[in-house]
Amino acid sequence: MPAPIRLRELIRTIRTARTQAEEREMIQKECAAIRSSFREEDNTYRCRNVAKLLYMHMLGYPAHFGQLECLKLIASQKFTDKRIGYLGAMLLLDERQDVHLLMTNCIKNDLNHSTQYVQGLALCTLGCMGSSEMCRDLAGEVEKLLKTSNSYLRKKAALCAVHVIRKVPELMEMFLPATKNLLSEKNHGVLHTSVVLLTEMCERSPDMLAHFRKLVPQLVRILKNLIMSGYSPEHDVSGISDPFLQVRILRLLRILGKSDDDSSEAMNDILAQVATNTETSKNVGNAILYETVLTIMDIKSESGLRVLAINILGRFLLNNDKNIRYVALTSLLKTVQTDHNAVQRHRSTIVDCLKDLDVSIKRRAMELSFALVNGNNIRGMMKELLYFLDSCDPEFKADCASGVFLAAEKYATNTQTSLHITTAGSYVRDDSVPNLIQLITNSVEMHAYTVQRLYKALLDDISQQPLVQVASWCIGEYGDLLVSGQCEEEEPIQVTEDEVLDVLEGLLVSNLSTPVTRGYSLTAIMKLSTRFSSVNRIKKVVSIYGSSIDVELQQRAVEYNALFKKYDHMRPALLERMPIMEKSTTNGPTEIVQTNGETEPSVVEPKHPPPANNLLDLLDDNDVVPVIQTTMSTKTGSHGGELLELLSDLSLSGRMPSIPPMTAYNKNGLKIDFTFERANPNPNIAVITIHASNSTEADMTDFVFQAAVPKTFQLQLLSPSSNVVPALNQGTVTQVIRVLNPQKQQLRMRIKLTYTLKGSPVQDLAEVNNFPPQSWQ
Repeated sequence: MPAPIRLRELIRTIRTARTQAEEREMIQKECAAIRSSFREEDNTYRCRNVAKLLYMHMLGYPAHFGQLECLKLIASQKFTDKRIGYLGAMLLLDERQDVHLLMTNCIKNDLNHSTQYVQGLALCTLGCMGSSEMCRDLAGEVEKLLKTSNSYLRKKAALCAVHVIRKVPELMEMFLPATKNLLSEKNHGVLHTSVVLLTEMCERSPDMLAHFRKLVPQLVRILKNLIMSGYSPEHDVSGISDPFLQVRILRLLRILGKSDDDSSEAMNDILAQVATNTETSKNVGNAILYETVLTIMDIKSESGLRVLAINILGRFLLNNDKNIRYVALTSLLKTVQTDHNAVQRHRSTIVDCLKDLDVSIKRRAMELSFALVNGNNIRGMMKELLYFLDSCDPEFKADCASGVFLAAEKYATNTQTSLHITTAGSYVRDDSVPNLIQLITNSVEMHAYTVQRLYKALLDDISQQPLVQVASWCIGEYGDLLVSGQCEEEEPIQVTEDEVLDVLEGLLVSNLSTPVTRGYSLTAIMKLSTRFSSVNRIKKVVSIYGSSIDVELQQRAVEYNALFKKYDHMRPALLERMPIMEKSTTNGPTEIVQTNGETEPSVVEPKHPPPANNLLDLLDDNDVVPVIQTTMSTKTGSHGGELLELLSDLSLSGRMPSIPPMTAYNKNGLKIDFTFERANPNPNIAVITIHASNSTEADMTDFVFQAAVPKTFQLQLLSPSSNVVPALNQGTVTQVIRVLNPQKQQLRMRIKLTYTLKGSPVQDLAEVNNFPPQSWQ
């Protein structure tokens, strides 16, 4: 047979191919020639053929048929054959194929070879693709070479030992004696691989970590010599002495110093030197500084050193390289919780990153900006974030809008901030609507401004459904403020009741409105029946949707029609304004849940309730029915019919004198008396009337009575006769409580009282357990 072409000629020929098909034809033709040569056991050109096969493998063509030929080359006595054979084994074989086990004996022989380069080939191959079985069999040979005085072999043996430990962790202790003198080596290659080995052992074993902590002074000394040494052409990279070794040592110091005071103390000075003496004009220096920052942040470092690290990250933010800016933002985001004040110093630079063209940098800058928001900088940060919300890509709007709402809620900022929901459009998250509704409800002084701004937004655009839902809710709650023109923050608009109703009716018939939005709109129209004089028009609108094909809308309309007819006397109380939505800060937050499109507060109960006698919070106990606000409108959603049926059988007549009155509360001049009635014909319902009197010299204003009972009961609070308790017992405030007790259990009740006396808010809690037996039997 003619001699096969050389590798260079094959490469040159393949590169002349103009199309993929032409290249594939050349490869197939050469592979056929190589197979023929393998079948004829041609030892002369086996090395050349395997080399060409490896090139084809790198181009992505199958070359598995050359695996056994690699083993034959490894068994050869010629170094050139062994070199190609071991290279082929690393590329074509892995531990999933049984063929690699045939190499074990060859590698063992070569590890004991008299030539260091053959030993190096065997170490490289074992460290690259050795299986757990091979590592167990050959670990002894690797450990011997790790103790040799030959630097060339020691560095390769150290890396091979890393692979052995990863495959068989229980062999770690075998290499422990050999590590004693590794850091004393002058050769940087051995030092580098030794640090890699020590790092691997420390990460995998707490015992090894404790054992190697005594090496911290030695590592500090090596690092100091590196940064203080003069120019060394053998190790210099862009003016820095062996940056690769410096980075490896810094990583090992980070592991050794974590959660250890003594080790951290020993490395504080050298970390400060590295941070101040490293050149930052080249990427090499930036890499070392970044590793230094990570080490400072992970160990128990001094506060001044941590500030220095954060300042380095702040300088990174000014770098022209996008990767460095991204790394800095990511690192600052991790440290902002522990070093908030130090990160705050770079707030302006972080905010500037919001204008970066790179989307990854924008997102990190946005996340970090929200993490920096606090009560002192809320206004300035919100201005920047709202500007970003206005100009950012749609992919950022949902997260940004949600972050704005949470920040506004947390730091009680002006509601004007959150009205920029119009900027976010339909991209906001689902939770943004109830969050904004809660914020608006709690900002009492901004109700007129809010409803006016949202009404204007509805006139401009009704395609943004979150905006339309919030606007509908606000118009339903504060429509009277909109019509009266009471807005002081900006010039009030002149709008009539009919114009407001026209807008809401338009939402009901708009093709842009979702079913949820229509639910908001119909409920808003219904609420306006107690705020506007156009009751007849509202009745007509509601009655029309009693036959809607939308089941949800139909049910709402039917129940609202029932309010107009049979229960019209209850309509004003049921449709009163929502109270301020308070959060329970003791055990869990109050979340705003959506019931059939209508937003109402509900209590998130704690997973581990406190004892029953804990009165720190009325809503603490898991067996308690949530507090019902005295001015809260009764739900008239999907369960409204059941509630109306419950109330339909109640009668206030027929007081039973056999149930004596009782005093439930008497403190600080406020006295609460309970009188009892029995509802006929349902004996399971007790009607309790509270009588609040005030013996102090000043009126008690903003009086609110709240109550909670165990879940085996059902409780309903009606509206109070007034929210002012007159002074000097000149009058009383009455309020009716209805309690359904189907199991005839003893009644327990917790009460919460809030009022304002002489300009100071007062809040108190109490538990009532001494109810007369006749009240629950």
